[in-house]
Amino acid sequence: MRVNPRLTDTLVRHLLNMQAYFTVGILVIIVFIIFIKGISNCSLSFMLTYPEDMGRHGGVFPAIVGTIFLVALSILFATPLGLGTAIFLTEYTKESLLTTIIRFGVESLAGIPSIIYGLFGFIFFVIKLKMGWSLLAGALTMTIMILPTIIRTSEEAIKAVPKNLRIVSHSLGATKWETTVKVVLPSAAPGILTGIMLSIGRAVGETAAVIFTMGSSLRLPTSLMESGRTMAVHFYILAREGISMEKAYATALVLVMSILAINIFAYYMMNKVTAKYS
Repeated sequence: MRVNPRLTDTLVRHLLNMQAYFTVGILVIIVFIIFIKGISNCSLSFMLTYPEDMGRHGGVFPAIVGTIFLVALSILFATPLGLGTAIFLTEYTKESLLTTIIRFGVESLAGIPSIIYGLFGFIFFVIKLKMGWSLLAGALTMTIMILPTIIRTSEEAIKAVPKNLRIVSHSLGATKWETTVKVVLPSAAPGILTGIMLSIGRAVGETAAVIFTMGSSLRLPTSLMESGRTMAVHFYILAREGISMEKAYATALVLVMSILAINIFAYYMMNKVTAKYS
């Protein structure tokens, strides 16, 4: 018995809408709970003061600065490596055993648990290279963690650029590098930015790898070789050790609002870049 196509289309549309609303609803519930429990202790002074008594009192200023430094260094290290790898795989080599091995390695890195990255960073950067628990050790470990995300998203974004654009560019006398930089990368910019923003979100919310490499010091890191803690680590320690759930929820609120602000800014930039090159 043949089902009415319009009825099927209507049912599928409603089902997909319900799935979308359910997904967004989970986000709204999480943000709402954190907002209700954390807003009473979250203020400008909370974000601009130092923690006292292991975090029971005071604010999270060192954790905010530590998070910014860690994320900025990680993106600074990972973006050139990831983007360069993606350009090599798509523009400067053909499908071969080498590209297969590289992609397999990238996929394998993407599937490794964060705690393994933390143990590797602790053994290699902290102990073997004698960096100690430091901002640099944490940033290098985080670079390895977010590298697969940048490589895969950048590669797919570059692949999505129509080949006709490359052909026209070469026909006008542009070199391979000029075509890549002036034609391919601007067209792929929205996808590349998406990968970078996803990487920022992962770096902001990471705890296991950061504790093992950057440490959990409450002081403000003033150099690459000093220890510190991020907001995610600060929240984890406050909640896990039962130091102060009120301050933990306030820290979580600042963390969630920061991630939402990053995502909103990312969408704004992607829309702006898309409108410029469309």
